[in-house]
Amino acid sequence: MKGKGCIGIDIGGTNLRLALVDQEGRVLARNEEATLPAAGLPFLLSRLEFALEGLRETARSAGMEVVAVGAGVPGLVGRDGVVRASVNIPALEEVRLGEEIEKTVGLPVLLVNDANACAVAEHRFGAGRGCSSLLVVTLGTGIGAGLILDGRLWTGADGAAGELGHVPVEPLGRPCGCGARGCLEQYASATAISGGSGDAEAVAAMARGGDAGSLTLFAEAGRYLGIAAAGVVNLLNLEAVILAGGVSGSFELLEPSLRRELSARSIAVPGARVRILKGSLGNDAGVLGAAALACSSLPL
Repeated sequence: MKGKGCIGIDIGGTNLRLALVDQEGRVLARNEEATLPAAGLPFLLSRLEFALEGLRETARSAGMEVVAVGAGVPGLVGRDGVVRASVNIPALEEVRLGEEIEKTVGLPVLLVNDANACAVAEHRFGAGRGCSSLLVVTLGTGIGAGLILDGRLWTGADGAAGELGHVPVEPLGRPCGCGARGCLEQYASATAISGGSGDAEAVAAMARGGDAGSLTLFAEAGRYLGIAAAGVVNLLNLEAVILAGGVSGSFELLEPSLRRELSARSIAVPGARVRILKGSLGNDAGVLGAAALACSSLPL
């Protein structure tokens, strides 16, 4: 045997990603396809089962034993393992997803919020290495965030910490799927930037080409991110705020207005300390973090 490893799953509102990861955090094989959230839970579980078996076969061929699976989901993961408030994939709500996956693969499954998985990955392997306190903001179909405090993932009393996407930035603003109004997610996610299509990359291409309207959309998104981030920075005196997820590929379009707003709204000491960084792991962050958490939960 060449050793043991884990499989990381990143269930996003748009993309479903899986990866076979060794104990050193190296991705050895990948699988990616559209999530298709409207197809329902049974369809999602069947696709996961098929993809997981494919990666386990890859591991067997390489002489590696898969010992656990980590799955990141876009929603709150309670201490009881139930997924709650999964606004972008409603089929996951009130489901013990870890147990459902365990039934199909016969391996221990660790379920975690997707942004928390991303935060662990960037802290251990990416842009946050060397930091003991940081906030990773995941910008995709929705907005999530993961907190690392004193070198450890902080999930709060009920496992629900880090929901930056539902911090109000306009108290009487746009209605949000969570039931509130004016949430950050309604102003700085891929969905918001693209006007509902989710194709923020097309808007970014137009912005880079000099389109004034597209530049304004990213400047506004950055400004709202700065408003939300300033509150967290003032509260927690973080070393870094790291942007990750698909929209972070347009970091250069978001950073100027984000930095201006954060500087204007943060108090002197934490404002001077915090760095604004782009995540370095790209699409691997979610799967790496989920796999790392699963591996660290077991005696390997």
